[in-house]
Amino acid sequence: MPEKPALSALASSAFSLPQLRDGQLAGMSALADGRDVLAVMPTGYGKSAIYQVAAVHLHRETGHPAVVVSPLIALQEDQIAGLTEALGEGAAVAINSAHSDAEVEDAWQKVESGMAAFLFLAPEQLAKKRTVERVAAARPALFVVDEAHCVSSWGHDFRPDYLTLGTVREQLGNPPVAALTATASPPVREEIAERLGMKDPLVLVHGFDRPNIMLDVVRHHEEKEKRRAVVEQVFAFVDSNSTGTGTRQHGLLYTATRKDTEKYAAKLVGQGLRAEAYHAGRSAADRERVLELFMDDRLDVVVATTAFGMGIDKPNVRFVIHADIPESLDAYYQELGRSGRDGEPASAVLHYRAEDLGLRKFFGTHRPDPEALLAVLKALRTADGPVFASSLAELTGFRPRRMTGLLNQLQEAGAVSSGKRGVRLISTAKPAALVQRAVELAEARQRVDESRLQMMRGYAETDGCRRQVLLGYFGEDLPEPCGNCDSCTEGASQPQAGNNDGGAARDVADLPFPVQSSVTHKKWGAGLVMRYEDDVITVLFEREGYKTLSREAVTKRKLLKPA
Repeated sequence: MPEKPALSALASSAFSLPQLRDGQLAGMSALADGRDVLAVMPTGYGKSAIYQVAAVHLHRETGHPAVVVSPLIALQEDQIAGLTEALGEGAAVAINSAHSDAEVEDAWQKVESGMAAFLFLAPEQLAKKRTVERVAAARPALFVVDEAHCVSSWGHDFRPDYLTLGTVREQLGNPPVAALTATASPPVREEIAERLGMKDPLVLVHGFDRPNIMLDVVRHHEEKEKRRAVVEQVFAFVDSNSTGTGTRQHGLLYTATRKDTEKYAAKLVGQGLRAEAYHAGRSAADRERVLELFMDDRLDVVVATTAFGMGIDKPNVRFVIHADIPESLDAYYQELGRSGRDGEPASAVLHYRAEDLGLRKFFGTHRPDPEALLAVLKALRTADGPVFASSLAELTGFRPRRMTGLLNQLQEAGAVSSGKRGVRLISTAKPAALVQRAVELAEARQRVDESRLQMMRGYAETDGCRRQVLLGYFGEDLPEPCGNCDSCTEGASQPQAGNNDGGAARDVADLPFPVQSSVTHKKWGAGLVMRYEDDVITVLFEREGYKTLSREAVTKRKLLKPA
């Protein structure tokens, strides 16, 4: 096992990191010693340094590279630019669709000669048998999964391409895994570890509390009133944050629909602000242009759907406003966390109408269609070998987008797999059994999504400290009210009971089950106690999602038992 001082020295000399944050050195040391690491830290905290320092150490010891799976080409190129600056030309290479065949072959040569310490790949690249074989031949010293929450169907950005990464790891000889994510509630962490085949991972959870960000919720009754207030607030933030030197401050406005990004952007431009809409319906060139303008401080505000943000690390964002309620606290935390990364004061404001919950519920619907699933399975059984999704859509008469959803459900149920040559049936079970499995998983996911939306509602409607609610969702305890949310500044919040004696509303010993303790419910099965608020216990159940229970009912009727 490498000495920690040696890793600290490497971090300082190679990456200009003389001072390491909590968890960084422990993660580096664990990976260098062959132990799996799950790092849950916000963007800007230094997750990448954990695997980079360990990878350089291992490369110097063995000559073998670290394989880094990253979902966006832009993220890969940013990482490579930083590593090239720190370590020299050729130390990091990427194999993706943005490179020519000659460039890809040159990257492979650098990997196979031992020159490259880092090989970056998109998850879909690892669906290719030849790619996996070539990577395996390089005997990677480390397997890094960036944006690891994408592997979890509990996560807010689930991606089917990530489902095969556990199998890919086995094919690569089971190198130690570094799974990195900026947001992961307890069930997401568990699923990441399970799906990547992590054994006794070191789980590092740091930096979730962002005390410099003011948390605020503005409640509305009328849609028109809400829209007017959102525009006025964006303008006020930009104007009030002006320094008097002509320098404007910058922020993000998130909306639920593409149409609203365009509407709000037009309104803000009409108010004299530099605003642009950003959503998946715009061309790649337009999205790239908007991002460049924002990063170069040439926009006051980007009005965006959730399509904007993964990997964006702009330190001077002063506000993040949500015109509509997000689908979960996972998504909300990641989006609001794009403000105040320089440590200076910032604001996160949610404009909330209870009626908006219905819209989010509609967007989150994953109702299964047994007949459609059966039709897809029959088409695959009839086919002699793999079939492209586009061909399946033609054979069954389903639209391509719907076909993608059906295949995702079947893939999650273990019925099919997707590769370079198309989709193929991999289970020998009867179609009816496979359909039933897919239906059960889809229904369970629907219940989980609805419960997460209710937790989002709880954040919006609480009279208590909002930061306590937010951190409690991620399994962290904040014993005292934060003093930097609207509830605290208005004097409404009270300390909530938790697993820390300091400032708890009631004696922790008086609680029927400690926070973070495992419990079982006769109907809902295994669960984890997340938080207490007044007389309500919030429990996260594996199959049902988040449930709120009366403490009195739990005690009198013995609804919960220790696991």
